[in-house]
Amino acid sequence: MLDAALLFAALVANGVGLAGLALAMDVHWGQVQGEEEPLTPKQVRRLRMLGVLSLMLGLGLCLVVDHVSMAVLVWVMALAAAALAVTFTLTWRPRWLRCWPVRFVLRR
Repeated sequence: MLDAALLFAALVANGVGLAGLALAMDVHWGQVQGEEEPLTPKQVRRLRMLGVLSLMLGLGLCLVVDHVSMAVLVWVMALAAAALAVTFTLTWRPRWLRCWPVRFVLRR
């Protein structure tokens, strides 16, 4: 049961990481927040850092559950699932990523 919870946490961490990397792009930021609130370079750096750290956390959680070769495979599959989820969210309901916990990262 703990393994399943850790793998779910890895999937969520991958989703947060990929969403952070996507929101660091002006096009996706404009989809989610609107053009009236542009990104500053400092915010872009913070979003990218959040994305990378979240992806590393996802890999670390997978490594806790399985041995290295299996953990990397599971992490790559979780990356693919998270990428699909973020892609579909940006395509159909980009405003849903507003409730995403980036407000504390983007303080000016």
